[in-house]
Amino acid sequence: MDIVIGLAIGLPLGVLATLGLAMARAGGLGKAITGLSVAGRANQDAAFAAKLQAILGGGDVKTAEPPKPVKPSGAPLRMLALLQAESRLVDFLLEDIQGASDEQIGQAVREVHKKAQAALKQHLVLEPVLPGNEDEQVTVPKGFDPSAVRVVGNVTGEPPFKGAIQHPGWRVKEMKLAAPAEGADEFVLQPAEVQIP
Repeated sequence: MDIVIGLAIGLPLGVLATLGLAMARAGGLGKAITGLSVAGRANQDAAFAAKLQAILGGGDVKTAEPPKPVKPSGAPLRMLALLQAESRLVDFLLEDIQGASDEQIGQAVREVHKKAQAALKQHLVLEPVLPGNEDEQVTVPKGFDPSAVRVVGNVTGEPPFKGAIQHPGWRVKEMKLAAPAEGADEFVLQPAEVQIP
């Protein structure tokens, strides 16, 4: 008789303890029920079960498609390639000018500047990030975009910050660049040139 009473009390307590542990591990009754329904679907649907195994890190991972890596945009490099083609900017910046006279450098800069400026104006619509000129006072509001406004100097506390514009910044409003040719390597700023005799 004692065994029957022990089973009558122990069995429901064991079931309740097991349910309590399952709910605690799942994060609540709703999540435990969701977990049971997912397990039920996995028992009924082999494709779903394979995807679930791949997500959980076990089983046949080949059945699930791995995420494709995001290819970076080549647009900035296309713009740099354009500046190279129009004004030889990269050549100028990489050239050793230590032995050149100020007059020679001045002439080269004037030419590169004129051509690079024309290319920028033709292919980009630029606008300042902040309205105003250098040294004008401005208030940087709370919630400002740190990628658009860099606060420098004696920065303490929380925004809003008051200070002087050191540079109004530039934002590309529109970019007018042709799409690259099919299969073109956008990391090539200028192709090598080989003269065949």
